[in-house]
Amino acid sequence: HDIVVVEGAGSPAEINLRQGDIANMGFAVAADVPVILTGDIDRGGVIAQLVGTHAVLPAQDRDMIKAYIINKFRGDTSLFADGMTEITNRTGWAGLGILPWFTDAWRLPAEDIMDIKSTKGGSIKIAVPKLNRIANFDDLDPLSADPNVSVDIIPAGTALPGDADLILIPGSKSTIADLMHFRAQGWDIDLAAHVRRGGHVLGICGGYQMLGKTISDLDGIEGEVKQIDGLGYLNVATTMAAEKRLALTRGHDIASGNTIQGYEIHIGKTFGPDRDNAWIQMDGRTEGASALGGRIKGCYLHGLFAGDAFRQSYLSSFGSHINSNMSHGVVVNDTLDDLAAHIENSMSVDQILEIAAEAGA
Repeated sequence: HDIVVVEGAGSPAEINLRQGDIANMGFAVAADVPVILTGDIDRGGVIAQLVGTHAVLPAQDRDMIKAYIINKFRGDTSLFADGMTEITNRTGWAGLGILPWFTDAWRLPAEDIMDIKSTKGGSIKIAVPKLNRIANFDDLDPLSADPNVSVDIIPAGTALPGDADLILIPGSKSTIADLMHFRAQGWDIDLAAHVRRGGHVLGICGGYQMLGKTISDLDGIEGEVKQIDGLGYLNVATTMAAEKRLALTRGHDIASGNTIQGYEIHIGKTFGPDRDNAWIQMDGRTEGASALGGRIKGCYLHGLFAGDAFRQSYLSSFGSHINSNMSHGVVVNDTLDDLAAHIENSMSVDQILEIAAEAGA
């Protein structure tokens, strides 16, 4: 690779958390990586963001920052020329440019939980309870982009809708805690009504574990709760284990024969009679469990909806006519190309390359 980009997480100016920091300035100093600071003008107060960061950082951290960028600008960028001058004069950092708002950013995979939003599309309605510790929510991206689908992200305190075709329970960083949260919202009652009406349910990873009979965590890997009853829609049980499974996986949907590929990243093993009703075939093994004639399904495989043929056949099982030639991979790649051109037209990419070259010299 010509450049390796190390993305920070949160703010570099959280000096109260500096000791032990591995995601921002702590990493930059330890690995001797030059920093380009990005200010989000859409939130407001971008001059204070950048100048304030300069003011509070210790000298060792401040010296790692070589330049800054203004991001998400709406309107005429020339209107912020004086702002760039003020920031440069007060910090000594070079301004690499102002990046205008990129309208098609929604087509790219969501970066974090703040990016998850409901999307209005076609006649198929998918409801997704927004778990407190939701993880690997890129599963939703191909569905949100599909013109046949409306994805409804349900926040805490709001009932799951009664007209959903599918309730999708996503992955979780802490399954037991999120299952308790699920029940605290009354979503278990809404889910029971949905199933009685003949609705479909899909649990992915942590959501799959929740749909079983029990979840056991005797070693306290996730916390103090040693065992909890699951939602009980799949006759399986999960036992948490310290070893995490990390694997790229490829197989096919048993019902349609369509290829499914994605990744596994989870702790815990799931077993029980409904594993005999697995719906994904892999090399030498099956994956997932199902019940009620396939209306209730669960699996550990993330990214399965990125496969266009599988997504189309799965959505068609809800009884709606699917008419779309959308290729999720093509949409993402085309949008990345557009974003690259957008950046190149708005910023000094040569300066970024020079900063990276000096670091590698």
